[in-house]
Amino acid sequence: MNTPPLSLSRRQFLRHSAAAAALAVPTIHRAAAAGSANEDVRVAIIGLGNKGNNHLKVFRTVAGARLVALCDVDPQRLAAAAVKLKEGGAAPFTATDPRKILERPDVDAVVIATPNHWHALLGVWACRAGKDVYVEKPVSHSIWEGAQLVAAGRKHGRVVQAGTQYRSDEGLQAAAAWLREGHLGALQWAHVLWYELREGIGRTAPHVPDGLDYDLYCGPAPFEPLTRPKLHYDWHWFWSTGDGDLGNSGIHAFDACRWLAGATGMPRRARCLGGRFGVDDAAQTPNTQLTLIDYPGVPILIENRNLPSRKGMKAMDTFRGLREGFVVQYEGGYFAGLRGGGNVYDNQGAKLRSFPGDSGSQHQANFIQAVKSRRPDRLHAPIVEGHVSTAGCHLGNISWRLGKPAPVAECLEAMSLHPRAAETVALLERNLAANDVDVKQRPFVLGPWLELATGAEEIRAVTGADRPALATAQRLVRGSHRAGYGF
Repeated sequence: MNTPPLSLSRRQFLRHSAAAAALAVPTIHRAAAAGSANEDVRVAIIGLGNKGNNHLKVFRTVAGARLVALCDVDPQRLAAAAVKLKEGGAAPFTATDPRKILERPDVDAVVIATPNHWHALLGVWACRAGKDVYVEKPVSHSIWEGAQLVAAGRKHGRVVQAGTQYRSDEGLQAAAAWLREGHLGALQWAHVLWYELREGIGRTAPHVPDGLDYDLYCGPAPFEPLTRPKLHYDWHWFWSTGDGDLGNSGIHAFDACRWLAGATGMPRRARCLGGRFGVDDAAQTPNTQLTLIDYPGVPILIENRNLPSRKGMKAMDTFRGLREGFVVQYEGGYFAGLRGGGNVYDNQGAKLRSFPGDSGSQHQANFIQAVKSRRPDRLHAPIVEGHVSTAGCHLGNISWRLGKPAPVAECLEAMSLHPRAAETVALLERNLAANDVDVKQRPFVLGPWLELATGAEEIRAVTGADRPALATAQRLVRGSHRAGYGF
């Protein structure tokens, strides 16, 4: 058992110890209760924050789906969501512990919209319990976890959909088919961008929140007191529960970009630079980040920015008309888009063709259709694709966590594989300067290249770092889990 922080009271310590001692990995083995094309798929939603409530709204309208259970460790959020369903005439089973959901024979499929550190673990438990799974992005909290979820889906014959809904966007589907026909010539590079304003989250003295089972909230993560004012959502910015904006939002555009660019499987290597600039808070993850993913024939930049175009403003910068999306550059032009499809332009910026979309509004329906037909091959975002895209984001974060402060010239050289690297690093420097950050005084943290074994998810080398760095990288690939919350 992890030793509780010294700041906890004796009562809190005893409560934590008793709860941890009572935990056990579920050993639920049930056959699937669904499968007939004439039956509704009985769905449970686990996690009722912003994303979970959106799923509640959508699944109420999906043909062939029936919401029968809700789960959230926060009793207030659980009660509020239950009221919404009851207003529509439903009487859902509710629980604060997800294991109570997985035990039920009247639940056929689960939607996992918890904090990231629960995603893969609950997905694996659900597969073992005979449930089909819709798991939000990122589908795991470590690369190894994602591999376990992929394996569990295959072993237990489950339908497992990743919540990367842009693969269901009809415009992107049409664009992907058109681009693969070769209309724009040779593929050159791709650039993912996610510019989303995020202010500092503040900081507090270490404390344990009241009103919920905080030990269960931590689950597989270390039992650590909060140092932030807000429990919900701001978990994204801590390594024990989240993956920064690269894993939170950037994965959406990276996954769609990888799809349209035809970058399949694990990359050869990855590296990252960035930092947390312009805010003074308790958060740990970068708010300015540039990740280079090296695929054969198509280097991909993933650029995350959380600072505005200028200090004190709300507006964000754009690249080729986009604030959140991706650009795939070909010899004869480029595609730019994400939300609601996208457009093709020539190299002078003149629009050649449009592919209007629907932002993947049928993604949940696609999951239900695959469940009812028992055809995982019909999923638009099968778990293996969600795993690969999630792994790319994890690689960027691992590289950054192994990094050291470096001058701009060294950063430029490090990213030189990508044709737009120099321009992008210069634009990041300009954006930071507009937010009163001098990178000469507060330099970027530059991570090493993480080189992967061919066709595998194992980091075989850390270029430019010492031997202990490789061991650290491999440990981060594996992740860690508290006793009682194992796979």
